[in-house]
Amino acid sequence: MQKKLNQENNKKSININFDDISLVPQLIGVNNKNLREIEEIINVELDSNGSLINLYGNQKDCTLAKKIIENSYLKLKDYKKNKIEFEEFSINFDINNVMNKSVDINKEISALEKHRINTWKKTIIPKTDGHKSYLSSLNINDVVFCIGPAGSGKTYLAVANAINCLKNRKVEKVILSRPAVEAGEKIGFLPGDIKDKVDPYLRPIYDALHDMMPAEKVEKKLLSGEIEIAPLAFMRGRTLKNSYIIIDEAQNTSPIQMKMVLTRLGEGSKMVVTGDLTQVDLPKGQQSGLTEAVKILNGIKGIDILKLDVVDIVRHSIVSKIIKAYEKL
Repeated sequence: MQKKLNQENNKKSININFDDISLVPQLIGVNNKNLREIEEIINVELDSNGSLINLYGNQKDCTLAKKIIENSYLKLKDYKKNKIEFEEFSINFDINNVMNKSVDINKEISALEKHRINTWKKTIIPKTDGHKSYLSSLNINDVVFCIGPAGSGKTYLAVANAINCLKNRKVEKVILSRPAVEAGEKIGFLPGDIKDKVDPYLRPIYDALHDMMPAEKVEKKLLSGEIEIAPLAFMRGRTLKNSYIIIDEAQNTSPIQMKMVLTRLGEGSKMVVTGDLTQVDLPKGQQSGLTEAVKILNGIKGIDILKLDVVDIVRHSIVSKIIKAYEKL
């Protein structure tokens, strides 16, 4: 009982005041979501009131939580200053950073500046260390393999980088492709012509494009051929020059398909191959071309193979928890 009383007596109350009240709703999140995320990791109680966030707990935990909140606030101020748009601000990255290492927020903001991607519609920034490594690799290497779980940003960042290269005339064309693997329905029985049949498989790529470009510009670039979206089978026999090529969902390629598409690379081109080896939809017993490729090509100069993890997931915060739960099976 005495020990419990001592612990209660050691509890502190800290108030954090912010000079830009407009940023507080984004900082705390919808229904105080970001504050709840901190409470799950650190033994503190948090609530907000106007321009204030109140922290209650022992001195050590309050100081840690305060550092996370202040780092996130400085980042939001930097986003506002540079007119960076985002749908929802997540505090997860700052929690991981502060919990795992000492963070110099000024260096972190400087690093974000270095990795910013400007598209026609918005500015995109890396949200994790894995994203920064990924973007650095895309700028250095001619062929990059990126393997990671759903929602880790592997396709989205590749498309953003490709659009940036097209916008700045570093390439003449962006080619986006993925295998049209039959999952439950036979493609021949789907309605419409070949474009109608394969478009459902390519929908995630269209979604990424429309997130980075006005709809009319997407249509214009598609009509002019500056952006091409096609199933993997359409790559056979071609030499892809001065292009930025993205092969998405590559875990569903066969070894023959993977070799075929890798050897399409022409002069002045880059290729990004993305996939999730936990979501292979190939027939039972068939080897994934992505699995084979990362084994064969590992160590070749100009080719980088990197992996994103659950900490890189930028969808709803519960997605990473779902993936971790499945990994325990």
